[in-house]
Amino acid sequence: MPIRHRTPKAFNPLVVALVYDGLCGFEFACAAEVFGLPRPELQPGWYRFETCAAERGALRAQHGLRVVADGRLDRLAEAGTIIIPGWKGIDVPVPARVLDALREAHARGARLLSICSGSFVLAATGLLDGRRATTHWRYAAALQRMYPRITVDPAVLYVDEGQLLTSAGSAAGLDLCLHLVRRDHGPDVANQVARRLVIPPHRDGGQAQFVERPVLRCEVNALSKVIDSMHRRLATHQSIAELAAMAAMSERSFMRRFKEATGMSPADWLISARVDRARELLEGSPLSVEAIAGECGFGSAITLRHHFRRKLGISPSAYKARFAQPARMRHG
Repeated sequence: MPIRHRTPKAFNPLVVALVYDGLCGFEFACAAEVFGLPRPELQPGWYRFETCAAERGALRAQHGLRVVADGRLDRLAEAGTIIIPGWKGIDVPVPARVLDALREAHARGARLLSICSGSFVLAATGLLDGRRATTHWRYAAALQRMYPRITVDPAVLYVDEGQLLTSAGSAAGLDLCLHLVRRDHGPDVANQVARRLVIPPHRDGGQAQFVERPVLRCEVNALSKVIDSMHRRLATHQSIAELAAMAAMSERSFMRRFKEATGMSPADWLISARVDRARELLEGSPLSVEAIAGECGFGSAITLRHHFRRKLGISPSAYKARFAQPARMRHG
């Protein structure tokens, strides 16, 4: 997915979540878990987390919970990042004072991040006009219909448009929050947070939100062995005939069932896995781009650059300059 953002003059660690009556509990918990927990084991400058609301008093949340916000909308004026964890409903109007506060925060340089139906709040500000965005796949058609100037991508986990970030539903909110940690603090810190959350350290924003239908258990077992083998041999050529034989399927059946299980064709899966491996090597090894291309199975730096830029919207060299760990960190 494209990584398009401008680096602020000074990092502002204050993250403010907009809470509201009818608060979506899981989406709020994603933000609170990533940005709100003290993490003394990590570097100084970790986030400070607050909540704000347009309404006064205790607010209802899902499942009988009550939430009392730390402050009112004026807290948005101090925030470096604002989280919109869902919304009351896709057809529920957003108060004008909330929209004005979000627009003012954006104009000041704050980042606005929505989870699930929170994208409807961002859309109502007009800030997403002419940009890509996503939301839960169930709401994508409605978002596109209500806000036709937005390019809605219903398939991806999240979209990073720099100051404006949107995620699909539920667990995709965790992926986007971790992506932002990665942007702010680098891959090492993001991986530590992911380990504490007991989730994968990185899922590419372009990964499919869901697969069309379940795969039979026996085929899951067969495909798991194939995928493990594919992952171990990224540097080597892997033909469909070879992979299908390993799964004991015809080539046609293998390609169909693979896509049903992963949301991608075998070729697309290999490209994504190779790009992910290239990211790891760019972040944590001293290898040249040419050497990394060979290690990942791309064959040449030209091919690596093509797929890397297509997937991430950035060149391998620029990515390495932005995210590579210093040598002293790689060697302890």
